[in-house]
Amino acid sequence: MDDTMNADGTLLVPVANAETATRQLDTAIDLATDRSYRILLLYVLEVPPQLSLQDGRRYLLEDETEQLLADAAGRVESAGVPVESRIRIARDVATGIVGGAEAYDANAILLGWRGRPPREDVILGSYLDTVLRNAPCDVLVKRVKTPTPAIDSVLVAVAGGPHDGYAAEAAGAIARRNDASVTLLHVVDPDDTDLPGDEAQGVLEDTADSFARVDSVERTVLESADVAGTITDQTAHHDLTVLGVSRGGLIQRRLLGSISEAVGRHAAGTVILAKRYDPVPSRVRRLFR
Repeated sequence: MDDTMNADGTLLVPVANAETATRQLDTAIDLATDRSYRILLLYVLEVPPQLSLQDGRRYLLEDETEQLLADAAGRVESAGVPVESRIRIARDVATGIVGGAEAYDANAILLGWRGRPPREDVILGSYLDTVLRNAPCDVLVKRVKTPTPAIDSVLVAVAGGPHDGYAAEAAGAIARRNDASVTLLHVVDPDDTDLPGDEAQGVLEDTADSFARVDSVERTVLESADVAGTITDQTAHHDLTVLGVSRGGLIQRRLLGSISEAVGRHAAGTVILAKRYDPVPSRVRRLFR
């Protein structure tokens, strides 16, 4: 029987080139192994409007693309993780990824992000913003501008937001796979009354429940009016930083410059941003704003 039939879920990993695929797969293999997921590698072939989608496959698909998928699949197989690969034809990358997540019933998507400076009309990137907004499943965004180091220490920034739990789950999976220690960090802003300092320790204790079978889990509460800057400073002491996107998500313009985006751009080392899927349609959410 195909091993993919025995998997408990599907992690969709869109790949675009060998360098970023290598850095994504470090994390993808950790997550898939911990959760007994299969990995589905996806290459989106973007076809311009002057060509039909059928002609796009005929004229634009290159041997290098198939080799990229074969090499990535071989690496996943060598780690003992079930893997499949697909090439999806679409007018744009975001449509291809979101459509792939729907078609292949993905439980989560792991995106690679180079951490480039923002433009006025985008936050993370033109297709990343769209996938974060429209994906029908959980999304993880890994900054891949530097190679992934050996992971001995994981920092999890906890703000009390709706995506903290998913960030903790992902961090726990990676920590278990690498036998790494975890530090849970909450930074109290003296001017923020949403989560006063005397409640912060309780939030960290609740979050610690996600780290079963992790030998070392520390809890740290700091006070600073510069929350993003303080978290960023702490990232220098860890190999990996994981945090949930800020309240409302990275995808709303008013949150440009939000804590999660700022830490994602400026943190030392590797960063993963986590967004839990919200099944409530956006049009329904707008009715209650």
